[in-house]
Amino acid sequence: MKPAHTAVRVRLSTPILPLLAAALLLLDIFSTNKVWLVLLVGLGGMWLVSWAWARSLARNLTLLREIRFGWAHVGDVVEERFTLINDGWAPGIWVEVLDRSTMPSYDPSRVSGVDRYSETRWQTKGLCVRRGLYMLGPTILSCQDPFGVYRVEKDYPAFSTMAVVPPVLPLPMIEIAPGGKAGDGRSRTDAPERTVDASGVRDYVPGDSLRWIHWRTSARTGSLHVRLFDGTPVGDWWIFVDMDAAHQAGTGENSTEEHAAMLAASLANRGIEEGRAVGLVSEGEQGLIWLPPREGMAQMWEILRALAMIKPGVRTLEELLSRLNPRDSARSSVIIVTPNVEGRWLNPLLELAQRGIRPTVLLLDPSSYGGEKGAGGISAQLTEQEITGYILTRESLDRPELHPGAVAQFKWKTTPRGRAIMTEAPDLTWKTLL
Repeated sequence: MKPAHTAVRVRLSTPILPLLAAALLLLDIFSTNKVWLVLLVGLGGMWLVSWAWARSLARNLTLLREIRFGWAHVGDVVEERFTLINDGWAPGIWVEVLDRSTMPSYDPSRVSGVDRYSETRWQTKGLCVRRGLYMLGPTILSCQDPFGVYRVEKDYPAFSTMAVVPPVLPLPMIEIAPGGKAGDGRSRTDAPERTVDASGVRDYVPGDSLRWIHWRTSARTGSLHVRLFDGTPVGDWWIFVDMDAAHQAGTGENSTEEHAAMLAASLANRGIEEGRAVGLVSEGEQGLIWLPPREGMAQMWEILRALAMIKPGVRTLEELLSRLNPRDSARSSVIIVTPNVEGRWLNPLLELAQRGIRPTVLLLDPSSYGGEKGAGGISAQLTEQEITGYILTRESLDRPELHPGAVAQFKWKTTPRGRAIMTEAPDLTWKTLL
């Protein structure tokens, strides 16, 4: 939130009023008819009441604006609470709240009223339909006296930034080629891959192979468990997101740009949950994004924030791959998300593979997004070079979870017995914006 001083303006809405009062005064002076005096007194009395009314509203009318969530995924609901407070004797009959937020498809502006020495409260909700960094506020409060003589405006320049990040979805159909060989890299004790000996069990998470489920423990506890194996290396993940504007296809939510951001966010979340160090490389309209692999949720938030703001640029994928130093990324997995099916980036990728870096390519088929070329040719080249690759179409990524309003603020998991258990709840407290 950016605090700032509230500016108050009281201005005359009817400039003709002073001219009319002056004309009545002249008529009263130069005429013996008492009608002009009565009209002048009545006009002056109305003017005085309007002035006092407007002054009371300017001094005693305040707006409190609160937001429940500081950030959200695409499809989440942004929720705000407004409280209109009147500590004066003059009621606000017609009070207009004008919002200047930049979030698309969300406008909490409304007209309300508030009685004297009271308050009015209401809540607004809107869908987060597009990723990005948006501004909630500033806000303008506008009202008038009953006669419409004076207009009172109060500017609340305070605003809060809200990041709408790509949705994070389970991607069980995608297997990442592991970096290094057994015994290399940082060893882990919770890897669900067969290497040497089983060392224990852990809870099942989406994406685990069903082959490693420990059925005896699962039957005893009532929830799925998988076996743990020693000796599996933990390789870092480098996620490359191709934002070259020349190869993007589709529009709006159903575009390679949006689906690439969603895939990168979901893969980063999987890697962080597996205890890996995950990094992000991309370049778009905002410049180069280079986040070296790190572990933990702080890194996850940095990745999500970067993906929320990235837009297509002019940097090619081959230029991005050439920036990766093989010595600093030995035994790493490189994950490429790209709609580029021309394949000029294949040569620098093969050079990295020859130096021990294991690539996995996620091809967003541009033909399914309305583009002219398909991904069949480049997919065959990847298979010939023994590089793990997946062709992803718009239809395969048009998941119900991506639709606005479908991503819940609460996360649940279902046990094999059908019992729903809440695993994560958002912070439901209200944060003051104004």
